[in-house]
Amino acid sequence: METTVNINDITENDLNWKIDYDADRCTRCGRCIATCTFAALEMNVERHAFTVSEDKTPEPKRLFSTLPVVSQVATLKDHCVGCGMCEKVCPNTAIRPVRNHETREPLLNHPGGSPIKRGGRTNVSVERTLDKIKVGRISQMTDPSLDAQRHTFDVLSPLGRVLSPTEIPIKIENNELNISGKMPPVHWIYPIIFGDMSIGALSTRAWEAVAIATAVLNEKYNMPIRMASGEGGMPVKLMKSKYLKYMILQVASGHFGWNRIIKAMPEMIEDPAGILIKIGQGAKPGDGGLLMAAKVAKHIQEIRGVPKSDLLSPPNHQGLYSIEESVQKMFLSFNAAFKFKVPVAIKVAASSSSVSVYNNLLRDPYHIVGGFFMDGIQGGTGAAMEISLDHTGHPIVSKTRDAYLAAVKQGMQGRIPLWAGGGMGMTGSLAADAFKMICLGANGVFAGKIIIQLLGCIGNDQGRCNQCNTGLCPTGITTQDYRLVKRLDIDKAAETLVNYMLSVDTEFRKLMAPIGNSSLPVGRSDALVSVDKDMADKLQIPYVC
Repeated sequence: METTVNINDITENDLNWKIDYDADRCTRCGRCIATCTFAALEMNVERHAFTVSEDKTPEPKRLFSTLPVVSQVATLKDHCVGCGMCEKVCPNTAIRPVRNHETREPLLNHPGGSPIKRGGRTNVSVERTLDKIKVGRISQMTDPSLDAQRHTFDVLSPLGRVLSPTEIPIKIENNELNISGKMPPVHWIYPIIFGDMSIGALSTRAWEAVAIATAVLNEKYNMPIRMASGEGGMPVKLMKSKYLKYMILQVASGHFGWNRIIKAMPEMIEDPAGILIKIGQGAKPGDGGLLMAAKVAKHIQEIRGVPKSDLLSPPNHQGLYSIEESVQKMFLSFNAAFKFKVPVAIKVAASSSSVSVYNNLLRDPYHIVGGFFMDGIQGGTGAAMEISLDHTGHPIVSKTRDAYLAAVKQGMQGRIPLWAGGGMGMTGSLAADAFKMICLGANGVFAGKIIIQLLGCIGNDQGRCNQCNTGLCPTGITTQDYRLVKRLDIDKAAETLVNYMLSVDTEFRKLMAPIGNSSLPVGRSDALVSVDKDMADKLQIPYVC
């Protein structure tokens, strides 16, 4: 008898993750199935055969029984993503996801001929540049180091245009210093900014947890950390409160949520910390932002003033056709809107042309460009085409160094603060990554994914979960499903983030003290060494082995 075999059928062995299930330990409580947001598990029935002999002499009998079991769904629509929530809730450790190294899923998962969309960072294994850089200059006898516990450190970075001594409009009259003209606004803030993740990309509870942590760090611990709102607006109550001064409002090419911000301006009792115009981002450089329709819940529609559909920001600002015009646009709109009291910065994706953009902004005759944010290839927590996440963009380390050295050649380093992002804290140590970037020329860094990991995200850079774009986040962080959002404990998430940043602050001092710096060592590449010769040559730092 011949049987037709459909070789195109999907089995568990074709998927990235397989379920390791022990039926003997399972009590059929159903917790794993109820918890799985991806419908990757289902109850099934197995027929078991066993042989017994009930007489004194062997007379084997063939008996059968049925047993309810948990089985894996093997479809490209509903499949395991390795989040491990089933393992978390199982009272008997009877189930867990296991990575399948024989997977064919990347070849098969193109529904309807569409490219793969994914949330989270790269699946391509890349050895990080920052991990090959060490702090190598340690002050000792001839140049004493500082006491990290007792010395006073100035851990602050500028957000806003910094004037040279000759440009500062100050005159000495009758032995008194008098300001003879207007100066651009400059805010001195902590050198780490909570990166721009919007209400929509994050759940309202997750966004609120980050906002609470920001307020606590400022109000209780006097750490002037700022939080970028992301594109899409923010709660009206927050815009009318005193805590707005800790927020950097972002506007992107979609202008989502800005109607609300404009209407709230007359009732703002505080100015925002800054305005960030997003030209590009590290997850999908040259492409627009994307919020999938699955995450555009009713309250997101109200905040952004949109219907329920995929929300795509154009890949460029439709009103900006040149660098010079972008400066004019900032001058005529955002600076004027906030009476020239709020720094206005630009965010771009790191690329071969980033330095050219930075050079042109440095020559801004109006002194109104308040910051240059560059986002590298390892950035990105929202929805993006997998091809963009893995293969488009520029590593942030060398591009930051190039921009800084270009400014040095003009004698204009530090005039427009340089902020870098993209994989900051990727291996868990945000302080070390930020310190190395500052020594290479950045004034500060902005971080995204490590923030949501501190909130409770279980995704990683080896392909675990990374379903931020689907609206099915099992931890309630990047979803708008009210049933899933309830899984996130706001207070606990905020507390974890606060505690981590307090430890980062201590670690900053532990790194500044040995090199003898009481303020941030911006551009002090002499403090760094590299164990990679090519990298050392590119970054112009000493090579060691």
